[in-house]
Amino acid sequence: MHSSKRNDKMYAWLIYDISDNKNRNSVIKCAQKKGLYRVQKSVFLGTINKNKFDELKMECEEIIDEETDSVYLFPLCEKDFKSVVTIGQAFDEKLITDTVKALFF
Repeated sequence: MHSSKRNDKMYAWLIYDISDNKNRNSVIKCAQKKGLYRVQKSVFLGTINKNKFDELKMECEEIIDEETDSVYLFPLCEKDFKSVVTIGQAFDEKLITDTVKALFF
């Protein structure tokens, strides 16, 4: 019997545009609790399993105002993540961690 795909790790990007400070801070905390790291002011990246990804999606849906805000969640397998192209100053050097650097370099 194969192991459950629900626990398989994947890469995930979270990108947001949230106008309300309280809601924005709540989404930031959720992303960090799920193991994502800030790479730009409104962009997070990390590895996550399917269950945590689904939880993050539901939590963001509960937090934001869908009339004015947007949150994008992009799951990527390792092969697709390795084909990500960065041009110019891809990451805010003040924000990224060694963990994020290890994903790319």
